[in-house]
Amino acid sequence: MSIQVALLRAINVGGNAIVPMANLRAVVEKAGLRDVRSLLQSGNLIFDANTKTAAATEKLLEATVAKAFGLTTDIFVRSAKEIDAIAAGNPFPKEARNDPGRLVVVFMRQAPAPAAYKALQASIKGRETVRGDGRHAYIAYPDGQGNSKLTAAVITRHLGTPGTARNWNTLLKLAAAASG
Repeated sequence: MSIQVALLRAINVGGNAIVPMANLRAVVEKAGLRDVRSLLQSGNLIFDANTKTAAATEKLLEATVAKAFGLTTDIFVRSAKEIDAIAAGNPFPKEARNDPGRLVVVFMRQAPAPAAYKALQASIKGRETVRGDGRHAYIAYPDGQGNSKLTAAVITRHLGTPGTARNWNTLLKLAAAASG
């Protein structure tokens, strides 16, 4: 068994794809995951898994969510160790310290080419800053995400792969919950 974190994309956001966390926990426990906990209402799970790979856990969770809730969504799984490494690899320590709600990490299934991160940064019209590290993009939104033109669709188009974002506060809470 190993501690893993699952991040469900686009659930319980803006009144769409509503999935009660208690129901989600019960369904994934029934699918074989152990000690399932949720964090916030935005689709964050921490659990023990006996699957051999994160990809296997992602497939299990996606099939389980589709069957139980009739919802097709991407789910991104990372080990507790990977979550710690993501936190340690933050290229924006000042933003994390001073305005953690405006710093996000985008989790993706595959790593975009380094040139894709550069193209994304070049396309930005506002003050946002992007740094990529493999399957994770760190994005500082100094003016907030609400009015930013750097949307999930723009990020996906430039990086060539969908992802799901969590702000720095949430990432740190996930790291703490996954560590014990």
